[in-house]
Amino acid sequence: MELELRNGDYVPDGVGGLRRVSGREALTQRILYRLTARRGAFPFWETLGSRLWELGKHPAAERPAAARQYVAEALTEEPDIEVESVTLHEAPGGRAEVSVSLRHNGAALPLTVEVTM
Repeated sequence: MELELRNGDYVPDGVGGLRRVSGREALTQRILYRLTARRGAFPFWETLGSRLWELGKHPAAERPAAARQYVAEALTEEPDIEVESVTLHEAPGGRAEVSVSLRHNGAALPLTVEVTM
């Protein structure tokens, strides 16, 4: 069971606690967390998170390949997850959307995360 995150904040359950999710929803929350947390920011869990925020350090032509590498790297500790495709959509102001097509036990799991490069 995972705590639900929405726009970077935990979601209240309406009775003084925090909303918990399970199953596929919990998996989605875990993956989103792994993709948006900055890799290396947790001193006791250095492999948690991604380096998607580093995309701006690469020349524009290299960013799509780097995004795929960073997504795969972030999800190596998630069992039964296959990265099928990663698409980078850059926006003005150093922002980007990363669309990810995953498979979990044969079922499709599409996700999109916003990153600041």
